[in-house]
Amino acid sequence: MSNTTTRRRFVAGTAVGAGAAVLGGTGLAGARSAFAAGTEPTVSTGLTSGGAATVGPSDVRYPDLVRGTNARFVGTPESVRVVATTAHVVSAVQEAVTAGKRIAVRSGGHCYEDFVANPDVKVVVDLSRMNAVSFDTGRNAFVVEAGAKLGHVYEVLFKTWGVTVPGGACPTVGAGGHIQGGGYGALSRKLGLISDYVYAVEVVTVNAAGTARAVIATREPSDPHRDLWWAHTGGGGGNFGVVTRYWLRTPGASGSNPAQLLPQPPSEVWISTVSWSWAELTRAGFTQLMKNYGDWHVRFSGPNAPELALFSELKPAHKAGGAVSLTTQVDAGAPNAERMLQDFIAYVGAGVGVTAQVADHRKVTWLHATQWSGFTGPDPLFRFKGKPAYQRKNFTDAQVDAMYRHLTRTDYSYGGALMLISAYGGKVNTIAPDATAVAQRDSVLKVQTAVLWTSPADDAKHLAWLREFFRDLYSETGGVPGLDGVTDGMFINYADADVRDPAWNSSGIPWHRLYYKDNYPKLRQVKAKWDPRNVFRHALSVELPS
Repeated sequence: MSNTTTRRRFVAGTAVGAGAAVLGGTGLAGARSAFAAGTEPTVSTGLTSGGAATVGPSDVRYPDLVRGTNARFVGTPESVRVVATTAHVVSAVQEAVTAGKRIAVRSGGHCYEDFVANPDVKVVVDLSRMNAVSFDTGRNAFVVEAGAKLGHVYEVLFKTWGVTVPGGACPTVGAGGHIQGGGYGALSRKLGLISDYVYAVEVVTVNAAGTARAVIATREPSDPHRDLWWAHTGGGGGNFGVVTRYWLRTPGASGSNPAQLLPQPPSEVWISTVSWSWAELTRAGFTQLMKNYGDWHVRFSGPNAPELALFSELKPAHKAGGAVSLTTQVDAGAPNAERMLQDFIAYVGAGVGVTAQVADHRKVTWLHATQWSGFTGPDPLFRFKGKPAYQRKNFTDAQVDAMYRHLTRTDYSYGGALMLISAYGGKVNTIAPDATAVAQRDSVLKVQTAVLWTSPADDAKHLAWLREFFRDLYSETGGVPGLDGVTDGMFINYADADVRDPAWNSSGIPWHRLYYKDNYPKLRQVKAKWDPRNVFRHALSVELPS
């Protein structure tokens, strides 16, 4: 779902694996009339013409268009609207609202929950044809349409202008949900979140009268629609409307040269994969490994640390998977880059009692690294569920004990069950918690517990293991990652609807505080202003004020 939350990539088993213009009317002429002279994007490389396709159950395309990458969920909508322009989106939303039909939106289809493939959804707006990446000379910013996949975004930005954005590692994730949820990736420690670069956003909203319209909101202090921009800098998707495109520019950047308006990526990077065999790991060795990894990130995640050139993921798979693996990328242009990488691996492995096995160690060009399987992993149609957390401090003894117990359980032995613990902090933590909708701005790690499988018959056992693991991992704070202590809540792009269930959340902390903390009241105000009829909703959507 482009405008709900997005699914980042997983790795199965031991496979190695983070304006104030309002558009009136529903026609293209009406949409274009909103742009002031000279502000409409002047370059376009995507499909932006042609009629929208309406796909129903009897259409050969229907089975493909009613599902995303999570095979647990297959929708049964009355129709899927495959759109190519903002005007198409306005029309599709208006028709659904007029007919009283529940609507949902998809671009990359990487949603963790059934926010799109829900039985109540009757109309799905498919944004995959809206995939252009261009530069708007009027707004002096790069334009990314919501259906563009991250791999395409990186390639066009880099090959055309030599720039990039610090987005996620999975190239098939759609920009729509990823950006507005506060997406992060291998460059985020050095450059921040991709949502920190949003200058403007175009959103198709529905007012109290039931009229669909497209609005462009910017971060300019004088913009009367700035609250709508703010909500799309970490508020998550499926809440306020349908995002059709973003304008991206580095905050504070000036001039008219596009090559200076977004960051340059490294020319080359060092990549590495090492692993520690479960056959040799003792409980004490596993504990040391986890504590070392956490300690390194506590020590080297400050805003000016040279080590921000390094990004890593530690992947403790279930013992049945064979190993705990560590994948790392380092900017090859950083001082002593290869030594930094070697020192990091030595730090993590110190005192573990097992020699790390090297599976990969080489220097590659940056654009090729965006396709490297170390972070992207395979992306087939698994059934999956993941549960997220922000980690502010090193893992507690109770956390490591829960990890060891559940990853070595003999009553549940499955190699596709794992954790993904990603480097975080650095530049991310230089932004105030209320400056964007991302409230968690002092964590050093992103944590996921996850499981991938293929057979529907195995749903119950895999979900039971995952839920029990997560509950025990955060037993000190009521079965969920508590706020402002060792942990700091949850990441909305890794949506987990279980937090609404008191059987799995006994913390007394409501789900919305876990995801949004003190930013939630403002998000509710934005919801009331821009979606007063609650047209855009799902199991974890922002609620209207009571």
